[in-house]
Amino acid sequence: MTNRNLALAASAAALLSSSALAQRVDRGDRPVIQAAQELKNGEFVWAPELGGDGSALLVVNLATQRAVLFRNGVPTAASTISSGSKGRETPTGVFTILQKNKEHYSSTYNNAAMPNMQRLTWKGIALHAGKLPGYPASHGCIRLPLQFSSLLFGATQLGMTVVITSISVVPRDSGTPELATAAATPSTLPLTTAAYEWQPERSPKGMTSVIVSTADQRAIVLRDGVKIGSAPVRFKGRLDGGMAYVLRAWDSSGQHWLKLQFSGAGESMEVSQAEKDQFEAPFAFRQAVAASLKLGSVIIVTPESLKAGSPGQALTVIDN
Repeated sequence: MTNRNLALAASAAALLSSSALAQRVDRGDRPVIQAAQELKNGEFVWAPELGGDGSALLVVNLATQRAVLFRNGVPTAASTISSGSKGRETPTGVFTILQKNKEHYSSTYNNAAMPNMQRLTWKGIALHAGKLPGYPASHGCIRLPLQFSSLLFGATQLGMTVVITSISVVPRDSGTPELATAAATPSTLPLTTAAYEWQPERSPKGMTSVIVSTADQRAIVLRDGVKIGSAPVRFKGRLDGGMAYVLRAWDSSGQHWLKLQFSGAGESMEVSQAEKDQFEAPFAFRQAVAASLKLGSVIIVTPESLKAGSPGQALTVIDN
């Protein structure tokens, strides 16, 4: 056995012995969300049979120190976590899984073993197995119970969406954000006929994501990480922090979205009609965006500018 493999084995043994409570618990007849709220440190629930096959989404909540895995919009697993400690806080935002490695060693922290590593940024933020003391204690990564990290590693794929929030509220169903709806008829507002860019041939296949900057008053559309469109967007409300809408289901009754805020009070995850009416965009652009969406698509709204070199607080809205 190589020295690196010995180090990984020793690390895994330490992880197992560091928390006698680390274990998978029986969900019983409880919904996963309820079970998540009742987990003790080191515990997790795993119920993949609830969601079947389909798009997956991981929501990490820094306030509650929990991670919840959604499959087809249904919560199918939940775990306790340990995120970044004070001064090394885990960033909030919408990320994608950039790299996966079962046996990974940190190039920053003394070659430390990071089993079942799933990279979220190229600057050192990742999901991986680690010690769970019951409070934020990492250098910024999201530590998971060893067995849960292994199960999660097998259930995810490159490019999957990971949303990190700092609100203690459980995500709920919301209405469809106005930008994602195809209006029946154009309104008389000038912005509905404004010029926009739409070149889907740049990336014919893949997942569509939309980033709206209220600072720039512009929306950028990405498909499989490639920009395929942009348009002016007028946002008439007030945005204190970033948020994301994730398309979790689409059936005969319409689209079903999860609204996830990155920070703030988080008193409600529901979308009111007044909030939906805050967005204005070119009519044809909205039609094109609506037609390009699929399960797992994300609409990200950020108060930060998307222009290179712009001032302001750094905020990762999608790292791909």
